[in-house]
Amino acid sequence: MRPSGRKLDAMRPIKIETGVTRHAEGSCLIRCGDTHVLCTATIEDKAPSFLKGTGLGWVTAEYGMLPRATNTRNRREAAAGKQSGRTQEIQRLIGRALRAGVDRVALGERQIVVDCDVIQADGGTRCASITGGWVALRLAVNRLLKAGIVTSDPLVDHVAAVSCGLYAGQPVLDLDYAEDSEAGTDGNFILTGRGRLIEVQMAAEGATFSRDEMGALLDLAEKGIGELVAAQKAAV
Repeated sequence: MRPSGRKLDAMRPIKIETGVTRHAEGSCLIRCGDTHVLCTATIEDKAPSFLKGTGLGWVTAEYGMLPRATNTRNRREAAAGKQSGRTQEIQRLIGRALRAGVDRVALGERQIVVDCDVIQADGGTRCASITGGWVALRLAVNRLLKAGIVTSDPLVDHVAAVSCGLYAGQPVLDLDYAEDSEAGTDGNFILTGRGRLIEVQMAAEGATFSRDEMGALLDLAEKGIGELVAAQKAAV
C-alpha cells in the first residue's frame, strides 16, 4: 500500500494554470499533488555570445526553492553567496531537457530563459519544473509566432518528466516525498510527446534493481508522460 493510498500506476492530481504572472512572455503554475512550481519564460533578443553568428537559438533554465517550500526553512542560496551543486545539476537538466524539443535554427539567434521556482515541495520538483517549463516555453514561443518574429514553429514536440521507483519492492509511478525518501530505487524519466527518451536518471538506494524492474519502471513512466502531455495540451 502506498502512503497516499494511490494505485501503483496512479499519478498525483495534475493542474496547470497559465498566465499567472503579468510580465513574463510565458508563465504557468504547475501543481503535481502537493508539489507546486511557478514557471516563467523570458525572451531575450540575442543568443549567448558563444552562439554569435551561428544562426542558432538557445533555451536555458534556472531553478530554485523558496525557503519554506519544505518542512523546515532552507537558507536562501543568494544569502550563502553561491548555488548548491544540487541546484546547478537540476537547472542544467531542465535546460537540456527543454532544448531536446526545440529546433534551434527555427528559433533564430535569441535566447529563452525558463525560470522554475518551487513554491512547495513534496517530491518530483525537477520533473514538475520540466513539465511546467515546457508550457511556459510554449506560451512564449506562441508570442514570437503571433508577432511574426519567427515564421516556423521552433517547438518540435512536447517535453515532460515523471519519477518512478521501487517502493516496498513494487514499481510505483510519480513518487511523492514519503515514497521517494524510502524508495529502494528511484528514477526520473524525461520523454517527448512521441515517447522518445531524452534522459533517464536512475539509482539504487541500498538495493540493486534488475533489468526487468527497470523495464517495468519505464512502462510506468510512459503511462505517466502520456497523462502529463495531455495536461500540457489542455493548458495551452
